[in-house]
Amino acid sequence: MWEKLAKHWFLVALAISFAVGYFWAEAWSPLLEWQLLRGGIVFVVMWAMSITLRNDAIRKSYARPLPSLLSIGISVLLVPLLCLPTIYWLPESLFGGLFIAAIVPCTLASASVWTRRAGGDGSVAMMTTVVTNLACVVVAPIGIWLVLSTHAEIDVVGQVMKLSIIVVLPLLLAQSMRRMGAADWADRNRGRLSGLGQAGMLVMVAIGAATCGVTDTSSSIEVTPWLIAMLIFVSAAGLHTVTLFLGIFFSRCMGFDRGKQIAVAISGSQKTLMVGLQMAIDCGVSVVPMIVYHLYQLVFDTVVVDHWKEASDVGDISD
Repeated sequence: MWEKLAKHWFLVALAISFAVGYFWAEAWSPLLEWQLLRGGIVFVVMWAMSITLRNDAIRKSYARPLPSLLSIGISVLLVPLLCLPTIYWLPESLFGGLFIAAIVPCTLASASVWTRRAGGDGSVAMMTTVVTNLACVVVAPIGIWLVLSTHAEIDVVGQVMKLSIIVVLPLLLAQSMRRMGAADWADRNRGRLSGLGQAGMLVMVAIGAATCGVTDTSSSIEVTPWLIAMLIFVSAAGLHTVTLFLGIFFSRCMGFDRGKQIAVAISGSQKTLMVGLQMAIDCGVSVVPMIVYHLYQLVFDTVVVDHWKEASDVGDISD
């Protein structure tokens, strides 16, 4: 039992961080209005994750860009579109949180790690990661404004400027540092940088949970909390699962090899927690769907990736 907990310590830590933020919301409340702190945490985490990305892998996808384009299209367009029907059964704040989870970019580190672990094409995952994170500056604010403007107050220009600072700037800074000689240092300290990023995520989860503790969206809903929890889980888990397997389906229809199928499936369906938490807090919607999506993504993708890794037939990832 203890070995399993040690192996999945980050999942346990996420749950504890959420509980601490939610049940001690009053203690965290002074931080809720401190936007500079939240922005600084996101900036540091994005930089720490970005500096470990090897930009030489991106060049490999230039020759055959279709897999990357498919993965980017799934992440930017398909996931948000598949999320829209949940508006009919999720309360406004929860739907808003899930839609933000759907429209934020691909994860910076785990998509590439999971892809390579499963024997997939890391260059496709890397290209998807970089492009979706750069594009989110425009895509996310406009998409949120189009869908959530009746549910939340959306400052499109303000979000564009903020995402440029906390997402694009650290990404460009980190990659510039790699080009100027910091690549070896970043590769040697990958574990420490990953730990720094995870620590920042835990703090942001606690801050986000505190917003739920202060507003408590379930108090005005005429259904039981267990039903709400089930609806959130089914919606977030279903969205991720359907997207992942549609990535495989579309890749096969386009004749991609096994490695590219894996890369499209993983990088097209995974979403970044940090940007989602920041935007959910800014827009005043629930952070719970973003956290549930991320937790499910970690657990489900680990199982799927391990299965693909152990598959004996390298020509068919459904074995």
